[in-house]
Amino acid sequence: MPIITIYLTRTCPYCHAAKALLARKGARFDEIDVSHDAAQRHHMVARANGRRTVPQIFIGDTHVGGSDELHELERRGKLDDLLRVA
Repeated sequence: MPIITIYLTRTCPYCHAAKALLARKGARFDEIDVSHDAAQRHHMVARANGRRTVPQIFIGDTHVGGSDELHELERRGKLDDLLRVA
């Protein structure tokens, strides 16, 4: 399984929803809390092509986007492939 990184804040309900979906899939992921870390938030924004909202999710080198995009991949049946291949 590829490395999964989620940039998040601890109080974000969308972050919790994304983490719950990945956990149901048995995926392990690294969490980077950008709540009070300006350097990490800057890195997230740069890596996410200017997107400032959380979560920002990366599966391998693929920028998935946020929770809505992650759940859409699941609805379309494409998340499992991305988790295997990326």
